[in-house]
Amino acid sequence: MSCINNSVCKLCRRENMKLFLKGERCYTDKCAFERRPYPPGQHGQQRLKFSEFALQLREKQKVKRYYGVLEKQFRRVFAIASKEKGVTGTRFLQLLEMRLDNVMYALGLAVSRRDARQFIRHGHVLVNGKKVNIPSFTVNKGDNIEIREASRTLARVMASVETSKRRTVPQWLEADHAHFRGTVKDLPARENVGVPVEENSIVEFYSR
Repeated sequence: MSCINNSVCKLCRRENMKLFLKGERCYTDKCAFERRPYPPGQHGQQRLKFSEFALQLREKQKVKRYYGVLEKQFRRVFAIASKEKGVTGTRFLQLLEMRLDNVMYALGLAVSRRDARQFIRHGHVLVNGKKVNIPSFTVNKGDNIEIREASRTLARVMASVETSKRRTVPQWLEADHAHFRGTVKDLPARENVGVPVEENSIVEFYSR
């Protein structure tokens, strides 16, 4: 199974924003981006001029890394969005937001998307009462997501829920941390997307 093996703190510095890839550490003064808010490498602090292609690439990489999606998956989601009705960029971000691993993180049931993917793959997560072990599973309006009862006493699960309570749950979701579950109230609107991104740049990048 493929995974992202890069130093995740370097990814935040490369994209010039906190991607919250290391869970609890991202909220402390140990966060590498807080200590060194410039790109990694010996030329990181120099002022660089970017071409239009480079700016489009950076937008694409930023979103891909924010959601923890590999290039093949990212392209597949974009292909689906481009074939559906509506604005391609908005629908693309909506599909990424509705991934099960992202919803788990947004609900505060996991301290990071990486942790959410691990919980899902290990069979700790139920969607509408049925076990789902695919992190890229797309949720729908009205779906109920919960950590199965037998897994709620695991130290990692309890710690994740406790530390995740500090985050604000998006309006399109409803969380019930006391019972380790949440509900998808509606589809996410464009303003609910947490990552600051120019989605049109990604559309232009893949339309070359």
